[in-house]
Amino acid sequence: MQRTARILIVLTLLTGASTAQSDTMAPAPVFGRYRPAADPHRQLKEAVAEAAGSRRILLEVGGEWCIWCHRLDTLFLRNPDLTGYLKRHFVLVKINVSPENENKEFLKAYPKVPGYPHLFVLENDGRFLHSQDTGELEKGKGHDREKVMEFLRRWTLPRKE
Repeated sequence: MQRTARILIVLTLLTGASTAQSDTMAPAPVFGRYRPAADPHRQLKEAVAEAAGSRRILLEVGGEWCIWCHRLDTLFLRNPDLTGYLKRHFVLVKINVSPENENKEFLKAYPKVPGYPHLFVLENDGRFLHSQDTGELEKGKGHDREKVMEFLRRWTLPRKE
């Protein structure tokens, strides 16, 4: 029993997980974490190259400190079909906003962000298309699967026949 507890503690420390789940804890993200040291200009350039004419770009602005950002991650974790749709039709880029790096210079090219997380839809060449307040995609203490799917479908790049 004591050995099992020690193994659990070591695993917890190595993975950053906790034995007690709470509403404020970050789930293991499907699309990576917000990184204060990341260069958003470089992230966008890489996303444009990855989108390569077949997908649009979705900028998710938020931070590791943001409970609603983690709730959005949780929605994707619990809905693999939603995750698959997002990966097929968009390149997701998480843009960090935190005391370590507010990315003000990068974000001044976009409309004001009223709250977090916030989504910006970009064309596959990086041109701005839409600003989405994720509060409109919420239901209760999380994001609504149907509202998020409807949003993604609305902004999916039309397929060429």
